[in-house]
Amino acid sequence: MNLNLEGKVVLVTGGTGGIGTAIVKGFLAEGAKVAFSSTSQEKINKLLPTLGAKEGQVAGFVADMNKEEDIKNFVENAKAHFGTIDIVVPNAGYEGKAHPVQDMELGLFEQVYMLNVFSVMLMMKYAAPTLIEKKSGAVVVVASAAAYEPTAGNSAYVSSKYAVAGLTKCVAMELGPVGVHVNYVCPGPVDTPMMLRIENDFFPGMPHEEAMAMLAGAYAMDKRYAKPEEVANAVLYLASDVSAHTAGMGMHVDSKVSAPN
Repeated sequence: MNLNLEGKVVLVTGGTGGIGTAIVKGFLAEGAKVAFSSTSQEKINKLLPTLGAKEGQVAGFVADMNKEEDIKNFVENAKAHFGTIDIVVPNAGYEGKAHPVQDMELGLFEQVYMLNVFSVMLMMKYAAPTLIEKKSGAVVVVASAAAYEPTAGNSAYVSSKYAVAGLTKCVAMELGPVGVHVNYVCPGPVDTPMMLRIENDFFPGMPHEEAMAMLAGAYAMDKRYAKPEEVANAVLYLASDVSAHTAGMGMHVDSKVSAPN
């Protein structure tokens, strides 16, 4: 299937993380042009030579997704570099720390919400004028299966994913009438460094294989974590014109036979 992504300009936040890098590589393989953000130039310099991109096909920008000015500058600088914006993928996220509600601190909640919700809103805020002017394009938010599945002791992360799902549905209704389709993906556990941190948070000292069995055991097919590339493939589909008639949908990438919408 031809996704017709060649030449499209894509913005990806958190491009040097596990899922983010897979998304960047996926779009590049389809011939798209990619601007990605990272928290450090060192990470960008390390990633760029591994991408196999053509000259002028990819650019990395240092931006802290916890700061509105950095988000604004990332969008503006990426547009200036490539000349336009076609697709926006707010991917950067933060798992936070597991705490029962009686031990939760407001600052910890705010940290999680800043990256998982507010940075997504700000990316859409600053990219939307270009997409509206073009009357075309796509936004694909990397959310989580946690947007549908509460977990005791993980209220900050889970509630932030519920919030970003609601935010994305609202923006889908706003931008859909002008030709921009907006959706989100909901990965379950993914084989990334984040999952190793979550394992250690919930099961300190437990061997990886045992922790994976605990965390992936509820999933019906192959009892494993998703590969970052499997999440990236879902993002590419929802970003493409192939899915242009799909809006406000959360696509599950979690191996379950069925899941609530």
